Amino acid sequence: MARDLRLVIALSALALAACAQKPALHAIGFPPMTASADDVPVSTFLAQNADESLEDRARRVFQNSPPPASDIPGTALDQELLFKFLLSEIAGQRGNLQLAAQGYLEMAKSTRDPRLARRATEIATYARLQGTALDAARLWFELEPDNAQARQNLVGLLLSGNKLGEAKPHLEALIGAGGDPAQGFLQLHSLLNKHPDRAAVLAVVKELIKNHKALPEAHLVLAQSAFAAEQYELAMSEMREAMKLRPDWELGALQLSHFIQQRESAAKAGEYLAGFVQAHPQARDARAHYARMLINAKQLSEARAQYQILHEAQPANAEILVTIGLLSLQMDDFDLADKSLKRALELNYRDPDTLRFYIGQAYEERKHPDEAMNWYAQVKGGDQYVSAQARYAFLLGRQNKLAEARTFLQNVEVTNEEQRTVLIQAEAQLLREARSYQESYDLLAGALTKQPENADLLYDVALAAEKLSRIDVLESNLLKLIKLKPDHAQAYNALGYTLADRTSRYNEAKGYVERALALSPEDAFILDSMGWVHYRMGNFKEALDFLQRAYARRPDPEIAAHLGEVMWAKGKKAEAEQLWRSALLEHGENELLQETVKRFLR
Repeated sequence: MARDLRLVIALSALALAACAQKPALHAIGFPPMTASADDVPVSTFLAQNADESLEDRARRVFQNSPPPASDIPGTALDQELLFKFLLSEIAGQRGNLQLAAQGYLEMAKSTRDPRLARRATEIATYARLQGTALDAARLWFELEPDNAQARQNLVGLLLSGNKLGEAKPHLEALIGAGGDPAQGFLQLHSLLNKHPDRAAVLAVVKELIKNHKALPEAHLVLAQSAFAAEQYELAMSEMREAMKLRPDWELGALQLSHFIQQRESAAKAGEYLAGFVQAHPQARDARAHYARMLINAKQLSEARAQYQILHEAQPANAEILVTIGLLSLQMDDFDLADKSLKRALELNYRDPDTLRFYIGQAYEERKHPDEAMNWYAQVKGGDQYVSAQARYAFLLGRQNKLAEARTFLQNVEVTNEEQRTVLIQAEAQLLREARSYQESYDLLAGALTKQPENADLLYDVALAAEKLSRIDVLESNLLKLIKLKPDHAQAYNALGYTLADRTSRYNEAKGYVERALALSPEDAFILDSMGWVHYRMGNFKEALDFLQRAYARRPDPEIAAHLGEVMWAKGKKAEAEQLWRSALLEHGENELLQETVKRFLR
């Protein structure tokens, strides 16, 4: 169970990184001229050259860098101008950004120096002084009409000020700037996307594309504006028009699949991308996105096949190899997992400790404990460090070295209380596997006393209490956990299963497990619990159905024990015996399976 959760998290992170070649459309835009107030502290912004005197700063601004983009007469730094400059700078340093910005704007108006207009624009924008910033930006652009930054900054302020009419000619100019209107349209979207009046933006974009209808990028921006304005049919038709103009366009295909997912379903979007990558095998970004969609849909085999195609095209891409390795580990294909992860390690993957941990798991799953321990011992840091130490200790415990394993865990160096708690839980699990149930309970209960609202400890103490037949403790802890985390499916499941297994409160038990199923309908262990509840209630047909579904999803020994018992109760004794004996070959140490077999096959 824990391995599955870690892998899902790791897969999600890696799938997002693998094969990315281009930024997503929403990330394409004009580079910001200055930092915003959300990005940089005011003191940092104003003290960029704090090591120079104010007089030196004045001379630098007026005489050295940056030079104006247009050819203007030099500005004489006379006593009056120096006084105004120093006044503005001191005001800014003391936090009076309004006075600083206004001072620079007045100097810019009197001198017609674009450097001062730019400085006024920067300070006013930083301080969110919309009116002053817009006045300064207009002046800056007037003084430097060929300066792309001046125009971009003015457009941004006009849009944020809801002045679309005034912004339109500037937008047209930006589209044509640099002689590449296609790129201009892609940049245009990031500017317009910030405007709150979606309908007005759509109207402006319709006007802007009139002379560019042969550009797929123009139709894409119109489609995005239409979608934002909830004109969904127009958005879809414009995207399809864009794809007609450029059938192999990955960016367009990704945008269209996004629209399909939003308006129809993820399955339909996946079907579209599947067709696209089949028609255009070299479309790496689209294939990577399709593979991530398959992972989200839990179609792991199909996702791995897509990543293998990507790997053939990019054999030295460590991210792809790691994704293949983790998918293989999740699919119990431990040989391929081992091969892929080791190759990624050879390619200097950015997080080698994580790879060592998962390679150790691959060896552990293949029943090679010594090799697994060797790999776990090599994990020296990172997110999997504590988990690696815990697995190392578990393997020591299974070699009948319980005392050594406990000492090892107690001496692991940790950096926070959360890591220490994980190690306490691991030690308690060692004691549980050794059937030292009282010691396990005492250890966990002691930790819970220090952290009475720790959800993981509440759950573990409840399970430890069940082994001591302390159903009252189990119930109180799980109810407290449910109050703290109402969406904790496993808490409902554990409570429902235990009430069905250890009491006659079957209706209550069924209600709790139904709640767990509503939260996690595909969980094999919750399906198992529902099957067991029905069995205890005498509903053998329903019990068999749930347990067969659970075992098909996960051939766990405890599910096998339950399924076999229901088969036996329905007269299918030969099938039950065959199932149990098969499960014992793989999981002969499982306590519940052993107990069940002893009861029926004496």
